[in-house]
Amino acid sequence: MGNETGEGAEDWEARLGWAFGLIDEDPGVRAAAIEHLERTQETTHRALERGNEALRASYDLTEPQWEEARPAYLAVWRAYRDTQRYTLPGAMWNRPRREAAIKDWAGLPYALLFLEWELAYPAEWTRHAKAWGTKERLLRDLAVPGHAEPVRAKLVEFTDAAVRRAYRCKDREYVRVARAVDGPDLRKRLADAADSDSPWARLHAGYVLHLLDHPALPNSRKVWLAWCEGEPPCPR
Repeated sequence: MGNETGEGAEDWEARLGWAFGLIDEDPGVRAAAIEHLERTQETTHRALERGNEALRASYDLTEPQWEEARPAYLAVWRAYRDTQRYTLPGAMWNRPRREAAIKDWAGLPYALLFLEWELAYPAEWTRHAKAWGTKERLLRDLAVPGHAEPVRAKLVEFTDAAVRRAYRCKDREYVRVARAVDGPDLRKRLADAADSDSPWARLHAGYVLHLLDHPALPNSRKVWLAWCEGEPPCPR
């Protein structure tokens, strides 16, 4: 599951440097980046169709025929995987899973970019790159202690933004992130949100603060519903 290519920051920049336009404040810059994204997604889609055609064609092959066709078949699927490296969310699908590796991964800035895009421009993200499972897995992978300070600061910022908005699919995973990057700066942001004019921000930020104060308490639906009903749950 890990990235064994040994690629560095320059490789990622060459393939996906354009993607930072997706979070630019200028609508024209974002539109150009989205247009580029759509082209890369179409390339990936065509490569997947070729892979599926090769798969269907393999069903009726005899064993000798399969052995002869196998190199070409594998090459088609390698080509498909290669196209994923140039687009989103595909570039996020082959990454390190181990704690130490994710923090040193050259693709980490693009994982943060993918999450920031969903926070900053949720309608555009949903229209062009919706991938709830990818969002969930990225948040879980990133919910580890010991990040470099610029990365930790980003995760604190993301958690604050998530608790202040109306709930979106998989936002509950930000509780994991909050527990991993807990500190005075995060708690100050959450306390401000809990004291804001937004009913949702007050409810959600208070919940996250409660779970930070009770690390043994699971971030479960039962615990959340009890909180919403005004009965703060406590660990047994």
